[in-house]
Amino acid sequence: MPEIKVTPLGAGQDVGRSCILVSIGGKNIMLDCGMHMGYNDDRRFPDFSYITQNGRLTDFLDCVIISHFHLDHCGALPFMSEMVGYDGPIYMTHPTKAICPILLEDFRKITVDKKGETNFFTSQMIKDCMKKVVPLNLHQTVQVDDELEIKAYYAGHVLGAAMVHIKVGLESVVYTGDYNMTPDRHLGAAWIDKCRPDMLISESTYATTIRDSKRCRERDFLKKVHESIERGGKVLIPVFALGRAQELCILLETFWERMNLKAPIYFSTGLTEKANHYYKLFITWTNQKIRKTFVQRNMFEFKHIKPFDRSYADNPGPMVVFATPGMLHAGQSLQIFKKWAGHEKNMVIMPGYCVQGTIGHKILNGQRKLELEGRSTLEVKLQVEYMSFSAHADAKGIMQLIRMAEPRNMLLVHGEAVKMEFLKGKIEQEFSIDCHMPANGETVTVTTNPSVPVDISLNLLKREMALGGPLPDPKKPRTMHGTLIMKENSLKLVSSEQALKELGLNEHQLRFTCRVQLQDPHSDSDTLHRIYAHLKSVLKGYTIQHLPDGTVMVESIVIKVSSSAEDANTKVLLLSWSYQDEDLGSFLSTLLKKGLPSGIC
Repeated sequence: MPEIKVTPLGAGQDVGRSCILVSIGGKNIMLDCGMHMGYNDDRRFPDFSYITQNGRLTDFLDCVIISHFHLDHCGALPFMSEMVGYDGPIYMTHPTKAICPILLEDFRKITVDKKGETNFFTSQMIKDCMKKVVPLNLHQTVQVDDELEIKAYYAGHVLGAAMVHIKVGLESVVYTGDYNMTPDRHLGAAWIDKCRPDMLISESTYATTIRDSKRCRERDFLKKVHESIERGGKVLIPVFALGRAQELCILLETFWERMNLKAPIYFSTGLTEKANHYYKLFITWTNQKIRKTFVQRNMFEFKHIKPFDRSYADNPGPMVVFATPGMLHAGQSLQIFKKWAGHEKNMVIMPGYCVQGTIGHKILNGQRKLELEGRSTLEVKLQVEYMSFSAHADAKGIMQLIRMAEPRNMLLVHGEAVKMEFLKGKIEQEFSIDCHMPANGETVTVTTNPSVPVDISLNLLKREMALGGPLPDPKKPRTMHGTLIMKENSLKLVSSEQALKELGLNEHQLRFTCRVQLQDPHSDSDTLHRIYAHLKSVLKGYTIQHLPDGTVMVESIVIKVSSSAEDANTKVLLLSWSYQDEDLGSFLSTLLKKGLPSGIC
């Protein structure tokens, strides 16, 4: 039987370093190639030696697919392609292709130029890596080779994020990457066909969470920011350059306008202009409202939000600052946090998920004394707030996607083991499908039962409906009688009359004959009459005739009686029927083997 094998090299029972290997129909595909925010050693990148101990990866992989531009999904790409060695195609959407190199270069600058790390990819390597990228359009089927095809679907989450449907012959896998099932202020909700894949590989960051109404969260966020500003405090909002940043900027911009507030709002310089440029360029990837109003007013041109300069952090008075990155693990957000952490009036609002090992994760877990690099400690006195504006699907969203796609098997990645375990139980209980949650380096193998698609002629369907059968229902299989014709690699089920006509063949009548022995002391003619009376009482709604030639007919079935040569009381019944009445013929032979009731005369 054909098999699909899935091995996470990263994001197996963990968030970060997404990298999943899939073997399907003799093809090997790498899904995402990310880095881990919580590590600075060799655990930062996936362990590619799992694929091969020596030599380039090109010989072992048919293609690489990147779901979106977040570094935990694409941060190891130049390392994998240029330092380990891969020359095959790398697929990603147009927005991801445009934004990915900017974030990779930013990551390289922080790691090499500021931290002074060696053995890291260079700017040239990022450029060489991006030359191997083949851009994808949504809903476009791309032939990687003669057998392997991929198709991208809208995933929400961030600009350009996509889910991919991978198909080899009749086997298929869907990989979600990160996705969001609820639309927000600048992006739409994820969507996919009812493609019924053999395996759905889904993220499970918020596997046990069902988020409250978005409006309540937004109101809460604005209230907290406003209260802090009124007290004269400073508010730090660590964000990643694209995604939640634009969402919260639109929210604060409209609130400042409505309330006529004067406190300045700043955004880390450089990235915001680039972000706005890409949102304008890829406006078709945003939601309907932004696309509609774009001609009159660009939602990403902010009146109240100004570029941030490092010196502003020491300015007196209240302010709101959006700074990158979002988990306080490096960069400008961490520098500002260190400056503001010692004052009770100040506040930090964490709007998204923080990976274990990052400062964001530590302060959210209530840690008030932090050990920084160089053995110095930092006392945290400012207010710490967590408000999930994360663009990941919650438990309800994951279940919704399963209903949409109707997979045969489920596999969870990009989540914490305990939460995955809970969701796994829920999925298996509600959908009666197997759900897997492999750890990194662990392989899950599922056997596939390829379903063969068959076209059914309209006449045959109409005939079935006329017979009073139930309406077609994809969830309830039913038997259809007809002739299967194979033409030009496609199968068609038609009525036997249509098949004869199409193929130019003559019809041959095929009849089945069956002998049944019966104990009855009466004469042959009396036995036949008793059979006729018995069948009349049992079979309602059938045409039953006692013919002058000494036979009984039930539809096309003929019944004859003769006595055995050895014993006159043993009757031999001959039943003969055409193949159309095969079910009825089998029923009658079973019924008559039981004998005739004594009360019949």
